[in-house]
Amino acid sequence: MNETKHISEQQYPHAEVEAKWQRLWAERGTYKFHWDSKRQKYYVLTMFSYPSGDKLHLGHWYCYAPADTFARFKRMQGYEVFEPMGFDAFGLPAENYAIKTKIHPRISTEKNVAFMRTQLQRIGAMYDWDYEVNTSSPEYYKWTQWWFLLMLERGLAYRKEALVNWCPDCQTVLANEQVNANNTCERCGHEVTRKSLKQWFFRITEYSQRLLDGLDTINWPEKTKAMQRYWIGKSVGTEIDFKMTPIPTFPHKVEEGEKGIRVFTTRADTLFGVTYVVLAPEHPLVKEITTAERKTEVENYVAKALAVSDIERAATDREKTGVFTGGFCEHPLTHEKLPVWVADYVIGSYGTGAVMAVPAHDERDFDFAKKYELQIVEVITPPNPPTEAEGSDGAFTDYGVMMHSGEFDGLTSEAGIDRVGKRLEELGLGKPTVQWHLRDWTVSRQRYWGAPIPIVHCPKCGIVPVPKEDLPVLLPDEIEEYKPKGKAPLETVPSFVNTTCPKCGADAKRDTDTLDTFVCSSWYFMRYPDARLNSAPFDTNHLNTMLPIQQYVGGSEHAMGHLLYARFFAKVAHDAGYLKCDEPVTRLVHQGMILYKGERMSKSKGNVVAPEPVIEKYGSDVLRCYLMFMGDYTQGGEWSDSGI
Repeated sequence: MNETKHISEQQYPHAEVEAKWQRLWAERGTYKFHWDSKRQKYYVLTMFSYPSGDKLHLGHWYCYAPADTFARFKRMQGYEVFEPMGFDAFGLPAENYAIKTKIHPRISTEKNVAFMRTQLQRIGAMYDWDYEVNTSSPEYYKWTQWWFLLMLERGLAYRKEALVNWCPDCQTVLANEQVNANNTCERCGHEVTRKSLKQWFFRITEYSQRLLDGLDTINWPEKTKAMQRYWIGKSVGTEIDFKMTPIPTFPHKVEEGEKGIRVFTTRADTLFGVTYVVLAPEHPLVKEITTAERKTEVENYVAKALAVSDIERAATDREKTGVFTGGFCEHPLTHEKLPVWVADYVIGSYGTGAVMAVPAHDERDFDFAKKYELQIVEVITPPNPPTEAEGSDGAFTDYGVMMHSGEFDGLTSEAGIDRVGKRLEELGLGKPTVQWHLRDWTVSRQRYWGAPIPIVHCPKCGIVPVPKEDLPVLLPDEIEEYKPKGKAPLETVPSFVNTTCPKCGADAKRDTDTLDTFVCSSWYFMRYPDARLNSAPFDTNHLNTMLPIQQYVGGSEHAMGHLLYARFFAKVAHDAGYLKCDEPVTRLVHQGMILYKGERMSKSKGNVVAPEPVIEKYGSDVLRCYLMFMGDYTQGGEWSDSGI
């Protein structure tokens, strides 16, 4: 009895024991990865972290510690486990922290990385630090720039002036995937607006079908795959041309080469119900079709509409507004004249930027037609057209039978879509086609803390890529003001901007934008196996030995950003002959969110709980064990230390 009491009151010397064994593991190389091992290789990876603050919190531990337990399990099963770790050190989180603390991003990032590395080592994980990567080091971003040039060589990188998402607070362009559903910046939460800028894009849309098909081959959470399917957004339908004419006499004889308004629809069976056509405010034909007497009103409306982001304009509960251009177009089959409107609910970057309005069978068109007293013609029955009393219940929720559609009366919607499409194709006024929701990825950022875009602008030669042998284009440390002010901070560094053309030797200017941080993280898992290789981004033998990753752990919030871009990069590497597989991750696991005070634990929310007090009192092994038994790993939950 006394002996049992004595043992239970003893204090386990966790600090001494853990320090001893972590030291011995390091000295003995216990968790070193061995390329020459005969054991089967197994790649376990946890998404690397942003060094955007000076410490990790328990939300990070919940991601890293249980994932490492799985890696240990695979090691005990006899696998040669590869479990590297690194730091996603470029981009807005690290730069915003530097601006907040008034410390240069390089200095603050190096300090934070050193501290976080120490914290990660205290977890007692199997990380092999010989393979550490840091995306802000020239040794790494040299190869990020190499990727940019590879995209350029393969016709997948291009520059154009475009309306882009602009965060007034972060003072930079955002990709569509970086704008929240409520039209706010995913980083700072500020409302996003629109701005016309020359930007670099990656042609991710070239891979739309393969990105869609690949989802059927991987063991990922169904919700994440569903989100990517929705975002890629394949729609099979018909392109239809409505010929433009300023002459109100019909039928109009179409002259060869005459411009038309091209629309895309999945429901060609409703063509006879079109009573007006709508152009997006940014559509290039708006200026051409607008009459002189309507010019001022249309221009004022367009300017106002374009100040609102695409996501906000597309919101289903937003009141639709528009303006008549004064112009008309011709119905391709009936030759009726149809008024052409400009409206904010049509988005230039979606489909063709023009819509054939069928108000009897589309909720948005119905609301708009009622507001502006436009004609409503029912051509499919059932369903019945919505009424003011009943309201409208969505766009094209049902198929039916065609009516008031001339020779096509009595056809089912399914048959009508095919028959109308064929008739339009015979007339040269339409064709079957596929449209995608996915848009090309804008990768230019008007920020300092990022990989410089390896491009020179020459007055004689135009856009000239920096030769690969001259990489990296170094980010200058000396800069008067790295805080963005609506333009690229690198524009203020003459020693960086002024250069010579690699092609003709004339005076030229460097591109002053930096690459989106997601470019850095889209390929880091390919760099890990050869993190110290100086002659290439990776050894292809090593790369194909390790990929695809057998187990990848990270947050579900990356479903529409990093995880989509990583799949794109893998497919490009495959097509370029570097990678045998074209899906980089076989199995993906999303850890649940750790909440504190009802909200997700986050540095940006200021509600983080540091692991150090728990470690000091109980030790890291106890904390790891406690995290493992909190509940379902994919569910997470509210943090409480009452059960330790």
